[in-house]
Amino acid sequence: MDQEKKLEVSNTSHTYKHHCSVGVDVHEIFVKRSRLRVVLSYIGIIFLLVNACQPLLTKESLSLGSVWNITFAVLVAKCLQYKPVKRESVVIMPAFGIQLEIHFWSGRVDHRFVPVGKILKPMINECVTPVTCYWSLALLLRDEEELLLVFQRSRPPVKMLVPIWKALCTLTNSQHPSPSQIPNHDP
Repeated sequence: MDQEKKLEVSNTSHTYKHHCSVGVDVHEIFVKRSRLRVVLSYIGIIFLLVNACQPLLTKESLSLGSVWNITFAVLVAKCLQYKPVKRESVVIMPAFGIQLEIHFWSGRVDHRFVPVGKILKPMINECVTPVTCYWSLALLLRDEEELLLVFQRSRPPVKMLVPIWKALCTLTNSQHPSPSQIPNHDP
């Protein structure tokens, strides 16, 4: 009989679901969609359209003020744009490798397959920018110059990354550190 295991962890912005059956280990991170952010993005797009169409409708010539107004409207609309990602998945197939999937709200799905022989080691990185600090899960790949981020579009908290990292360490026979060395806080 195939035995199926399930696990679910949730916070305000992400939900982590894990299920394992028939030798396939699936880890999914769902991005919760904020209604306020969606409404603000539509308001930003309307603001952009009004600013872009105002000089055309009033039959004015484009002045420097109009160009700055349109540029500002584009920046506001871009900042308020919500992330179209519904979920990101890591499908671990021990005999073959891993498949990274990005599912968008539009229905589009991006897939990337990484053979098990190409993975040298999975790593949890702390990424520090001038404005924020977050954790990411990356793969060190053979014959590649750059790390491959497992979650390309979302930034799940470290408590959701650790079980995926442990599963990837098991897949690659990497030794993972003791529990005291594993990060256990959210940024």
